[in-house]
Parts: sequence; C-alpha cells; structure tokens
Amino acid sequence: MGNPTLSIILPAKNEADGLRGTLPALRVAYPEAEIIVVDDGSTDATPQIAREAGARVVSSPYSMGNGAAIKRGARAASGEILVFMDADGQHGAAHVRALLDRLAEGYDMVVGARDRSGQANLHRGLANGLYNRLASWMTGHRIADLTSGFRAVRADKFKEFLHLLPNGFSYPTTSTMAFFRSAYPVAYVPIPVAKRVGNGSHIRPFKDGVRFLLIIFKIASLYSPLKLFAPTAVAFFLAALGWYGYTFATQGRLTNMSTLLFSAAVIVFLIGLISEQITNLTYRRDG
Repeated sequence: MGNPTLSIILPAKNEADGLRGTLPALRVAYPEAEIIVVDDGSTDATPQIAREAGARVVSSPYSMGNGAAIKRGARAASGEILVFMDADGQHGAAHVRALLDRLAEGYDMVVGARDRSGQANLHRGLANGLYNRLASWMTGHRIADLTSGFRAVRADKFKEFLHLLPNGFSYPTTSTMAFFRSAYPVAYVPIPVAKRVGNGSHIRPFKDGVRFLLIIFKIASLYSPLKLFAPTAVAFFLAALGWYGYTFATQGRLTNMSTLLFSAAVIVFLIGLISEQITNLTYRRDG
C-alpha cells in the first residue's frame, strides 16, 4: 500500500499574519497534502491570504468557536490522516513530521506536548498541570498535555467522535479522553512552541479554565462514571457512618440525618452503576 493521504487543518480567526508564514512552509514541506484553513468568521484578510497560499478555505458567516472550526474542517477533509495545528505561528511545518512518524508506529492519535516554556504564563501552566493529572486519573493513562491543539489523528477514528466535540476551546480535552476510553492508542511527542504571531490569544484564562475543568468531569461522567460516582457514594457513606457513631454515642439513637446520608450513598452508587451500563451501550459496536 502507498502512503496514506494527508489533510492539514488550521482553524483561523483573524490570523492573517500567522498564515503568511505558516502556509508557505507547509506547502513546501508537504506539497501533496490537502491544506484546509477554516475561517471562523474572520474580519481581516485571513481567507484571502489562505487562498493566495494555495489552501482550501472553509468559511463561516460568523464565529462559531475553535471546536466548531475543527469539526467543519474534519468533515471537509479527504485525507486518511488529519493534522490539526494553530494558524498563529506557534506550530511549524518542521514539527508535523515528528507527529506523523509516531503515528506510523501504530498509534491512532499523536499529540504535540508542550513543555513549560510553551505555556502562556505560570498560572496557565499550573492549571494545565492540574488538568493533566486529573484526566490521567480518570482515564487510567498518563496524559502529558490535555489541551494541546497540535495533533495528528487517523481520520476514521477521529470522525467517530465529532458529535461529542464542543464548539469551544475544549475539543482537545474531549477528543483525547474519547480516544483513551475507546482503546485507541495515543502517544505524546514533546515539541517546542513559538511565540504566537498577530493578535493576542483568544483564550480567556479564567472562563475557559473553568470550562476545561467542567469538560473533564463531563467526559468522565460519560466514559468513566464510576470514577465520579463511587468516591461520592463513599463520601456520603462515611459521613453517615460518622454521624451515626456520634449520635449513637451521645443520644443512643439513629437520627434522620444518618438515614438520609446512608440513603444518598446507596442512590449515588446505583446511579453510577446505571451510568456505567449506559456508557457500555454507547460504545457497543455492531457488525
């Protein structure tokens, strides 16, 4: 068999300056690749610059979000392998090869993992470290960079999860955890990150940080629900046991509060079991 076809997808919102340097380098390095720029409602020359560089442009009449641009680009792509990268100059053509080489080893997703120098600031780096550890615990796999948008994936696997991806900045979180839950092998390749070109980051640290955290719990409840429900049930049970011990020692009786806490522990655990069964049905493959 020949080499698999390649599509490189760049979501872009007002990234004309970054595209001027990124697209020519990609075209030189990968002349046979399909390059798609998803114009997310830009008000600058982003679509014109992309067309002049020979890229295919998929335009939105208004901004739908980074995740929405990723989904639109993936649907439009014809390649067997998809590479997603930022259009702001942080990721270069030279780094794509490292992802593709690792993908060829049998992985279904390879993520470019940033080191601390690639984080926007100290607070962002600490937050990402927290997300990585939390997601690693929930998935049972080491996640080196949960929020990196620079990744190479096998198109058929990635498109299975398009309906799950949010329209905002949390698409890397969702897709990574979905691949792990589906037993699709994921690898990480350390990459340097250049300073972005043009406008400042579209990410709002606090608001999007909360969204990243919420999406972890959302995906965990969908793919590993017992890892959320079981500890919660245990917490209720221990609280009930402690309160019962206290009231029995001081009043010699079982109080309504203890009964309520014991009941909550049982109900939460049973909900977790039901959620786990729903998850198994979600990932059932027929045929």
